[in-house]
Amino acid sequence: MRSRREDLGWSQEKVGVLIGIDESSSRARISRYELGVHEPPVATARLIAAALKVSLPYLYCEDDDVAALLLALSDLPKVARRDKARQFAAMLG
Repeated sequence: MRSRREDLGWSQEKVGVLIGIDESSSRARISRYELGVHEPPVATARLIAAALKVSLPYLYCEDDDVAALLLALSDLPKVARRDKARQFAAMLG
């Protein structure tokens, strides 16, 4: 989450405000989510994913390489994403 937010050049406060958290507490809440101190409810995680323009699984991915793959796939149009995912799955056997 932090990596994507930083790639976008956004502050924690901006992400919090985008998902509807009060400006006065948005930085602290997003910081807690990024540090793993608190895990956002799924509904909040969906809002965060949408704001960051990533898939929900991206936020829960613990492997940077897999996260990069998820991010690359999520940037594709739906049909291309499906085709690439199928190709990759077939390559893996």
